[in-house]
Amino acid sequence: MERCVLPLPASRPIELNEDEALFRETVRQFAEQEIAPLVRRMDAEQQFDPHLIRRLFELGLMGVEIPEQYGGSGGTFFDAMLAVETISAVDPAVGLLVDVQNTLVINALLHWASEEQKRRYLPSLAADAAGAYALSEAGSGSDAFALETRAEKRSGGYLLNGRKLWITNAKEAGLFIVFATVDPRLGYKGITAFLVEKDMPGFTVGRKEDKLGIRASSTCELIFEDCAVPHGQILGEIGKGYKIAMETLNAGRIGIGAQMLGLAEGAWAHASKYAQERKQFGKPLVEFQAMQFQLAEMATGIEAARLLVYNAARLKDAGLPFRKEAAMCKYFASQVAERVASLAVEVFGGAGFVRDFPVEKLYRDAKIGKIYEGTSFMQLAAIAKLTLGI
Repeated sequence: MERCVLPLPASRPIELNEDEALFRETVRQFAEQEIAPLVRRMDAEQQFDPHLIRRLFELGLMGVEIPEQYGGSGGTFFDAMLAVETISAVDPAVGLLVDVQNTLVINALLHWASEEQKRRYLPSLAADAAGAYALSEAGSGSDAFALETRAEKRSGGYLLNGRKLWITNAKEAGLFIVFATVDPRLGYKGITAFLVEKDMPGFTVGRKEDKLGIRASSTCELIFEDCAVPHGQILGEIGKGYKIAMETLNAGRIGIGAQMLGLAEGAWAHASKYAQERKQFGKPLVEFQAMQFQLAEMATGIEAARLLVYNAARLKDAGLPFRKEAAMCKYFASQVAERVASLAVEVFGGAGFVRDFPVEKLYRDAKIGKIYEGTSFMQLAAIAKLTLGI
């Protein structure tokens, strides 16, 4: 299989400062040297290499925004997005691991956890513990708050009962943010977020899904059977789960935008390289105008997606509203990723349809971008509401 090589095919539309450029280059070298050789095996075996996960922690990529006082890197949200983008150009499955850790789990704790909870969990999330975000259920996907997992009050805390589905990082995670309702009659006002550790009695990680793409990333069912959760494990307040989920998912959508942007960059680089090497009718493919136009179309989409993703991330770091921009970048970058990956397969021709070349995997990986953390329809609904005032 051809080694994955991270591209830098376009200009920097939103200029990186010196520290950001150095950080990106460090991540790029790591991705090329340590992730690329493992991509095909991890995809085939449907699991991450344990040593690779340890290296992600050692490099600080699993705790980018965690303040240094808690053992983290003390970086920005934009830094985290650079890491997700850069890694995803080599393997979007690894990019997703880093994304969920930073944009969903750590982000929620930074904004909603008590000081005691931060001291307890942030150091381990920076050092060696992956996290997972458990919202979806079999009957509540896009309608996320039709969830049925119950939290019944008991002396000293709550008993959780129910099942979660499609939970990313479930196999690797030591800490889960679990959303359950304390009273279904309250609707979204009854939804509450709980911090659940993997070894709590009554909690089991169920079967791992056999997926089309991002196969190394674990996606599992979670089972709660009278899982006793102490009161001190409530994240935020009772009934604030809806607000926590919405605010966190808005940031998470920028992360998926960064993942899809990186995927598109990787597909473009492979296609461009192949077009320059592959000869037909006595000359390289890239000398045919039709091929030039196809690669130009791909590069234009990537550049536009990068502008949207970087802008949304910069807005979040600046403390400015970013909900609309998050929806736009997630929607558009997922469209671009699927289109670019599809065209990359066509550039490779028959070779692109087999697993000996990396674009086949990137094409499979791209499809999920339109589905998780809010489908494309949900993003369009949010964009329409925020731009049309309806």
